[in-house]
Amino acid sequence: MSASNRGGQQRIPRPDGWRLGSPAPWPPNANIDLDAIERHLATRLVTSQRTGAPPPKRDSAVLIALYADPEVTVVLTRRPQNMRTHSGEVSFPGGAQDPGETLWETACREAREEVQLDTSLLRRIGELDHLTTVSSRARIVPFVARLEQAPSLVANPDEVDAILRVPLSELLASDVYREEIWKWPGSTQERPVYFFEIDGDTIWGATANLLRQLLVTALTDEAKTENKP
Repeated sequence: MSASNRGGQQRIPRPDGWRLGSPAPWPPNANIDLDAIERHLATRLVTSQRTGAPPPKRDSAVLIALYADPEVTVVLTRRPQNMRTHSGEVSFPGGAQDPGETLWETACREAREEVQLDTSLLRRIGELDHLTTVSSRARIVPFVARLEQAPSLVANPDEVDAILRVPLSELLASDVYREEIWKWPGSTQERPVYFFEIDGDTIWGATANLLRQLLVTALTDEAKTENKP
């Protein structure tokens, strides 16, 4: 992938006065192994990130589905441009919790609805830190699950513009990751906002935050020393 192809048409509401943050918290050319991810998740302490968002108005869940084919790959989606919220953005399959279901069931239901994933093939291997989004005030519970082979997926055109199968090695490539420091209008608090400029798309916001968590967890040395924001 050439640098000229990186990034997409996603709209970034970058505030005045932003600045670059810290470099990537992983070494260049790091190798990621799916078995190692599972081992690290099994002992990882799950917390709730302090994102500066107001108290959440609703609970939601996302599914971080991983498989090796042969590289470790994550399933993402690009939302249609006509969506009322987060139009055109890259995200994990997921959504708001329905009455009577667990948040794991929410993540699986949304994956079936959005990309027709056969969730009976999933093996749940852990969670990442919960976070509350600033814009929608949704508490997100991110579940990580493993598939033993590349899944058959079909996009629901009402909810998904494209299915993205992204090797984690692409996220680790030079100049793909970026941290910016933002101060939201009306707030005195600065906070990091993360970006991945991949082939044809810019991943940012909560999705980039969770991908960063996943990569740090996957890489042994960084998983031991990372300071969560």
